[in-house]
Amino acid sequence: MNKQPVSVSTPGRICLFGEHQDYLGLPVIAAAISCRIQIAAERIDQPAVRLRLPDIGRQEQFSLTDLPLTYQHDRDYFRSAINVLTRAGFRFSHGIDGEVRGQIPINAGTSSSSALLVTWLNVLSQLADNADELTPKRLAELAYMAEVLEFGEPGGMMDHYSTAVGGVIYLESKPTIYLEAYKPNLGTFVLGDSGEPKDTIGILGRVKYGMLRIVKQLTALNPAFSLHTTDIASIAKYKNLLSKDDYILLKGNLANRDILRKALALIQASDQSATSLDDGQLGQLLTDHHANLRDAQRISTPKIDRMLDAALTAGALGGKINGSGGGGCMFVYAPDNAESVAEAIQREGGRAYIVSVDEGTTPFYQSSLVGKS
Repeated sequence: MNKQPVSVSTPGRICLFGEHQDYLGLPVIAAAISCRIQIAAERIDQPAVRLRLPDIGRQEQFSLTDLPLTYQHDRDYFRSAINVLTRAGFRFSHGIDGEVRGQIPINAGTSSSSALLVTWLNVLSQLADNADELTPKRLAELAYMAEVLEFGEPGGMMDHYSTAVGGVIYLESKPTIYLEAYKPNLGTFVLGDSGEPKDTIGILGRVKYGMLRIVKQLTALNPAFSLHTTDIASIAKYKNLLSKDDYILLKGNLANRDILRKALALIQASDQSATSLDDGQLGQLLTDHHANLRDAQRISTPKIDRMLDAALTAGALGGKINGSGGGGCMFVYAPDNAESVAEAIQREGGRAYIVSVDEGTTPFYQSSLVGKS
């Protein structure tokens, strides 16, 4: 049993390529960023959890005498993590006292909830009676259980693997989980929080279920149709069979699939040779991805588009909306002039963070984050 205090830090994430693709069984490329969340905690004799969350002016306090714990509200992650670990064989005969702090924008598409769960699970597993240091992949699996499966939420495992493993990851979720981690020679990004709350449910209702309906319709007409293999040039024959909006949505998804494949080749080449990748090409692929998300999936907002345009005018090489959309964050790739780009985003009413690709969940360290308020 670990009687020493434990401090763990976990990054947020951006989705570089593959936005709105994972639920279709298509791969994603994501990157951990240097906006992080930290939990410092220690074992106490009383069988209770006492956590201070000064950033949001809250506290969490509950007893551990009667397990499994009963959830008090939706997304009760502090309790769900304990229940998931208990089912995995961990024991808690004592209590935990700690503090939670972070710089990850909340409800903005940067995986604050997943990073919180990965951090909390990492802390709990080290402070349990039968303490164990879990691998990042195992922490990701447990976080997915505690966040998604435990509450019947929609969502894949991109957020959990990104924050736990760190760096840049390529993730396939179907037919089975396949993960590759990279450390390409990437420069600086600027993350911009629009301050607009995301419209996750509304977006998914239109984009996700609309696309699943289109796939079902086309597969019934042509069993050989596949989002994985059908060439984008061959879908013209379906134009008169689909509504205008459905055809645009289908074409946008296939275009983003192909953009991801180009980006993966770029990242793999840099990772394998340890040389700088083509910054201009990466930026253009990000911008092309956003154009489809804006015009086909229609998940951007006027404010986010203004923030992106201002950042590009200030010298960013490319960028896109981040997350489910309808609000939340955008980011741009700005390896040479991040300060000027951050100022341009702020002039459009966003909050800017200069960030870099960062390591995964780890013992606490001083983040390289530079925040602009």
